[in-house]
Amino acid sequence: MKKILLLLFLIGTFRLFAAPVDTLTMASGLKLIRTVSVPNGIQPQNGDLVKVHYTGTLTTGKVFDSSRERGQPYEFPLGKGQVIPGWDEGIALLRKGEKATLVIPAHLGYGDRPTGSIPPNSVLIFDVELVDITATEHPTPYVDSTMKVTKKKTLSGLEYIQIKTNKKGIKADSGLMVEVHYTGYLTNGKIFDSSIERGKPFPFKLALDPLIPGWVEGVRMMRVGEKYRFIIPPQLAYGDKGAGNVIAPNSTLIFDVELIAVHSKPVPFVDSKKKTTPLKTASGLQYIIVKKNPKGIKADSGKTVEVHYTGYLPAKCPQGCYTPCVHQATYQTSTDIFDSSVERGETFKFKLGVDGLIKGWVEGMYLMRTGEKFRLIIPSELAYGDRGAGSTIPPNATLTFDIELISVK
Repeated sequence: MKKILLLLFLIGTFRLFAAPVDTLTMASGLKLIRTVSVPNGIQPQNGDLVKVHYTGTLTTGKVFDSSRERGQPYEFPLGKGQVIPGWDEGIALLRKGEKATLVIPAHLGYGDRPTGSIPPNSVLIFDVELVDITATEHPTPYVDSTMKVTKKKTLSGLEYIQIKTNKKGIKADSGLMVEVHYTGYLTNGKIFDSSIERGKPFPFKLALDPLIPGWVEGVRMMRVGEKYRFIIPPQLAYGDKGAGNVIAPNSTLIFDVELIAVHSKPVPFVDSKKKTTPLKTASGLQYIIVKKNPKGIKADSGKTVEVHYTGYLPAKCPQGCYTPCVHQATYQTSTDIFDSSVERGETFKFKLGVDGLIKGWVEGMYLMRTGEKFRLIIPSELAYGDRGAGSTIPPNATLTFDIELISVK
């Protein structure tokens, strides 16, 4: 009987400590332990867009990052240096649906530089799941060695080649939201970044979003529908610092850029020169009904609502404080936009009362029906309070939102 019990104990112990489905140790030092295998699954190719769920821990067991906590997988183009080398190598070994543990030595992670809560020279452990793979379109260079092209040069040193012109297209102007497709090349022809590979254009505010000077100067010359090649010298790119593991210091960069769209600035719902008295709720939220639609569908809790919106910062008093302040007791709206779905050219969808939005937004949406337009004036206690939000919204700021409710589902 004792022998049988001992045998059962040994079998159980063997199962407990049995090797995982598959363990690989690569020449680079990366270790991959495959915990869920999908032998017939699709394997990603270099440049494919992959979605990965992950939890990253230090060897102490401390979690430093997790997509699962955020409820959204991380998406990136494989093999383009946009993640740490251990990820590019490790994810390429997986098939769709597989799960694995990646043990990444420091030289394939963040090396000897501290990153957030990750100390220098840290071995990183990632539990990963390859959720999805999207085969990407591969960019075709605008210029090849057989083509005769004319380069032009600006006073700053930016070189450019006009590949396709469109004199009737809308001009890209400072402060406007523009959308481009682009591919960035090193001088050896290697692609380091491409919106085409990601399958969606890149939107940004021209001369407002922090981009390299050569980009801003180049896109300013363009009209919608045009294609340019820009040759950007180091002083107009990343200079002597480079960028991550991808772009070396003092690199000249080549960008093929197509200007897809230029979005007009939103028109405020309310004319600041006209006196309009807002209504006020018990919470302190103020609102102005700009357009009514009594037959529209009511926005209810748990429903997915679709809106267009523009958010404005408060105006400043002559002393430079945001209103209301000790110098000026009344609140005034400025024309300074801090966020706008209209500028981006795409509506914003969310679940009312479920997704984490500021209280003033949620309360205001409950008042609306589809087809209606409201201006919401949200006091700081119903917005971002005394903390503000990033470098954009100051502490204790009253915010104004122009909102159009498009649909409720």
